[in-house]
Amino acid sequence: MSNPTTARVDVWLWAVRVYKTRSAATTAIRGGHVRVNGDPVKASYNVKIGDEVRVRIQGFDRILGVERILLKRVGAPLAAEAYEDRTPPPPPREFVAPIVHRDRGTGRPTKRERRKIDRLTGRDSRSR
Repeated sequence: MSNPTTARVDVWLWAVRVYKTRSAATTAIRGGHVRVNGDPVKASYNVKIGDEVRVRIQGFDRILGVERILLKRVGAPLAAEAYEDRTPPPPPREFVAPIVHRDRGTGRPTKRERRKIDRLTGRDSRSR
């Protein structure tokens, strides 16, 4: 078979090594973690060259542009050539808001404590 023009989205995600198994790809698609060109799809949806596939893995979106259609799983270097990774870089570590923990049994925060918590997490409207 010479250069196919389309492939099932679950097969393509498995072939380019986004998921270890085709059934894992199908489960993610059924769970709504995969979108093609912004729309949720079924596992049988056919992707073509130029489509944008968004995959949510471990809480982060990965944006892949389809460069080549693959129907069989190939080695990692060949799989990397089949897509363009358009995922933006993660935010720098210093900009990630710190997680505020309160001791158990201390009750609800007072108004003053709530303002301090909001300032720490960057949700204070006055600091913007």
